[in-house]
Amino acid sequence: MKKLNVALIGYKFMGKAHSYALMSCPFFFKTGVEPVRKVIVGRHAAPLKQAAADFGWEECATDWREVVRRPDIDVVDIASPPNTHAEIVIEAARAGKHIFCEKPFTVTVAEAKQALDAVQRAGVKHMLGFNYRRVPAIAHAKQLIASGRLGRIYHFRAVYLQDWIMDPQFPRIWKLNRAIAGSGSHHELCSHIIDLALHLVGPITGVVGMEQTFIKQRPAPAESDKLSTMLTADGASSKMETVDVDDTTLFLARFANDAVGTFEATRFASGRRNHNRIEINGSKGSLVFNLEDMNRLEYYNADDPKDVQGFRSIQVNEGCHPYISHWWPPGHAIGYQNTFVNQFADFFEAIAKDTKPEPGFEEGLEKQKVLEAVTNSIARNGWTDVR
Repeated sequence: MKKLNVALIGYKFMGKAHSYALMSCPFFFKTGVEPVRKVIVGRHAAPLKQAAADFGWEECATDWREVVRRPDIDVVDIASPPNTHAEIVIEAARAGKHIFCEKPFTVTVAEAKQALDAVQRAGVKHMLGFNYRRVPAIAHAKQLIASGRLGRIYHFRAVYLQDWIMDPQFPRIWKLNRAIAGSGSHHELCSHIIDLALHLVGPITGVVGMEQTFIKQRPAPAESDKLSTMLTADGASSKMETVDVDDTTLFLARFANDAVGTFEATRFASGRRNHNRIEINGSKGSLVFNLEDMNRLEYYNADDPKDVQGFRSIQVNEGCHPYISHWWPPGHAIGYQNTFVNQFADFFEAIAKDTKPEPGFEEGLEKQKVLEAVTNSIARNGWTDVR
């Protein structure tokens, strides 16, 4: 078993998820690699030190540049805000480190091209953190589509609905700051459903979109030295700031294979905590998946006899289903956190076997092009090609 020292940049929600996955990966998967939680990096010393203790890291540091250049670091795991991704990727690639990076890849297409160029020149392994690909039901959907069970694909429909910023007094945290996040629900949520669309259906060639910001001003966030991995309305100051990101984005898409798609992302769907639902319709059948019921895949087979036709519910927790053989006996479900374990297992196995991790930064660039094309289509109020 080869040990690889990991440096994690970011220590809040995604930092916690990644720490859990790095800890659990060797227990469930024999990839040939044992990740060592060497150093966790963040800007604020007090909560960072607490995160290091809570999440099982040997060290903590506040200078990411110094950390990625350390000769004892083998893997750089990026879980910081999107506006930092490109710079960290470029520096880590120059230092010869393998790189795992959370989504969205970057803020702009230009940054994505620079980051991709850096890892290609360095010849390091690179992977993006689209963990929903590692939900067994989604992986099984990929198998069904690839086998031709759905026939020719006609429609891809996706919604990603949340409600966590509906309170007008919720502070303007970094996720509501265009310079840091790139956009609002578009970069955060559409990036996930765009990834699923490209993964399951194929390239997108054209888009037309619209967006809306419902709460135009919010309280500035108050400074805090506390470690919190939950986003709440606590911690607002009395100062008001203008919100410059979308609260919701919707768009239509054309695929290269002549399929069509509809996409909706919002953080203003009251009662929807994390409702990521997709439906795919083909000439021979259909698939439906909802992340809030993540161990279930609905499948309709148009070739079934008429008297028994209808959507069947597949509980994706049999040993023959993707990833499940590494977990529990049939009938025992896995949870959200386990999707991170699955994706890190794939990443480390690719390092051990010297194969290409998926999705790599090449795919990240393609997703960034779709995100940017939607933004451009909104600005010009018309269809825009994805180039």
